Amino acid sequence: MAVKAIIGLGNPGPEYENTRHNAGAWLVEQLARGAAETLRSERKFLGLYTRIRLGEHDLHLLNPTTFMNRSGASVAALCQFFKIMPDELLVAHDELDIDPGYARYKTGGGHGGHNGLRDIVSALGNNNGFHRLRIGIGHPGSAKQVTHYVLGSPAKTERHAIDDAIDEIQVTLPDALAGNWAKAMNRLHSFKPD
Repeated sequence: MAVKAIIGLGNPGPEYENTRHNAGAWLVEQLARGAAETLRSERKFLGLYTRIRLGEHDLHLLNPTTFMNRSGASVAALCQFFKIMPDELLVAHDELDIDPGYARYKTGGGHGGHNGLRDIVSALGNNNGFHRLRIGIGHPGSAKQVTHYVLGSPAKTERHAIDDAIDEIQVTLPDALAGNWAKAMNRLHSFKPD
C-alpha cells in the first residue's frame, strides 16, 4: 500500500518545540515548509494539519497537539475521517537507540517503550502494521536520565546532525511513499552524517 499520511510525533507548546522528543514533528514541519504549506490547527484531528503534494503523491501531514502519550486519539481521528488504513501511515518519531544523524525505516513491531507509539498501537486496535520513521537522538547512557534527556534540547552539533538526517529522509521519501521500501531503506540506512 502507498503511504497516504505522515504523522510527526512530539509534544505541543513552545516549551517543547526544540526538545529531542519533537524530532518527528520537525520532519513534518520541514515537509510542509518545503511544499510552501502551513500546518494549521484542526480541531477534529486534535493536531496541526495540512495536505501537500510530494512528487506524484497527495499526502496528509499531521502533528498531534495532544501530549506524546495521547497521540493515538489524533492519529485515529485522521484515519477514520479519510479512511486511511494503518499500513498507509508513516509515523515519524525520536529514537533513543539510534545516534543523532541517522534514521531508519521500520514496518510494524512493538512500541519499544515509546509512549507515542504505544498509544497509537492502542488507538488503532492493536494494529501495529504501520510504518515508522525512527529519527536518531541518541541515548543519555542511563534509563534514569531518559525523561530529562528527551525533554531537553540537543546541543548545536547534535541538532545539526538530526537536521542532516531529516534532509536525507526527504530524499528517500518518494521511494518510501511509492512502496519501494527496499530502495528507500538502502539509501537512508547507508547514510553517514558529516
